[in-house]
Amino acid sequence: MATKTAHAYIKGVDSQPRKVSVVASLVRDRYVSDAVIILENTPRRAAKAVRKAIESAAANLIAAGNIDTKTIAINRISVTAGNRMRRYVPASRGRALPYEKISSNIFVEVCGEEKVKKAAKADDAKKADKKEKESK
Repeated sequence: MATKTAHAYIKGVDSQPRKVSVVASLVRDRYVSDAVIILENTPRRAAKAVRKAIESAAANLIAAGNIDTKTIAINRISVTAGNRMRRYVPASRGRALPYEKISSNIFVEVCGEEKVKKAAKADDAKKADKKEKESK
């Protein structure tokens, strides 16, 4: 059986990479079906974005070919720092104090096994029978 891979890259998630990484580590190296259940029950804001990225990567893999959905697993998941927007908050005596809104980028790569066609199995069995008969 051949293994196929697909990926999804979500940019500009409005959470800090440190906080998103904690959620990503919960589902690293798991099956997609297990990861989605874990993230649905995780009470963190970043869980929604990570789940969306995983589901997107799985959908990309299913659309790419004839994949068995039970075998789709997370191959790689990484969180990096995204763009930083500079903003200011008003302070006393007419001052403005700077702060940055930090965003994250989430990269998810999934892999899965291709489905074996039933017709192909039957053809292989017939070929094996013919070889046995010829060898005798």
